[in-house]
Amino acid sequence: MKKWILRILLVILIAVGIVGGIFVYNGHQLYKDALNTISLSDKVDKIQKDENYIKLEDLPKDYKDAVISVEDRRYYNHGPIDLIGISRAVYTNLKNQQFLEGGSTIAQQVAKNLYFISPDENAAHRKVAEVFMANDLEKNYGKDVVLELYVNTIYFGDGYYGIQEASQGYLKKDATDLSLFDSTMMAGIPNAPSAYAPTISMDLALNRQRKVISTMVENKYISQEQADELIKQQEDFKLPKK
Repeated sequence: MKKWILRILLVILIAVGIVGGIFVYNGHQLYKDALNTISLSDKVDKIQKDENYIKLEDLPKDYKDAVISVEDRRYYNHGPIDLIGISRAVYTNLKNQQFLEGGSTIAQQVAKNLYFISPDENAAHRKVAEVFMANDLEKNYGKDVVLELYVNTIYFGDGYYGIQEASQGYLKKDATDLSLFDSTMMAGIPNAPSAYAPTISMDLALNRQRKVISTMVENKYISQEQADELIKQQEDFKLPKK
């Protein structure tokens, strides 16, 4: 009886290995096809030449801290993928029986923004391709530039791509002038711009901002006193008139 069980388990493991191998192969092929269309260096160079591209060093530290805190808290402590982050996201989603957290790192999100946004692509193959591309990004450009690419390519809703466009569009100010309050709001929008854009729903935008604020307290970027003050500021917040 035990031999039959072992044989069944072996068959299952072989089947899983074959299926996994197929996904990896197809994902790697998607990654190669993307690079054949335009090289990574050419893609990055094109993005960096955009008139609204803004250097990481010119952004307020509060905004960078807010982004890392809510999107990828271990960003500077893991590689292109974060197994701990993936495990945490799976546990949180199963525990709450709904999708609350994603496991993609910032590098994976940049890879997606640069190459893999087509809805026609197989989701599993795309995820594999993102890992290969994320590895190239971090290997060739390093953490700071990848984060810089992230904040310059993410979508904020209302047709705004990148933090400079979004800051000017929503807040009527340059991204270099973002306050702590501004930073916590802007950092929350890209997670779901169709819901969290303040022009869509101010209530949802402020609720998402509170999530960003709480993660910043958890990760010791700000104190609870600062968080309480930010929540208080929400009461009087209104978008600048166009």
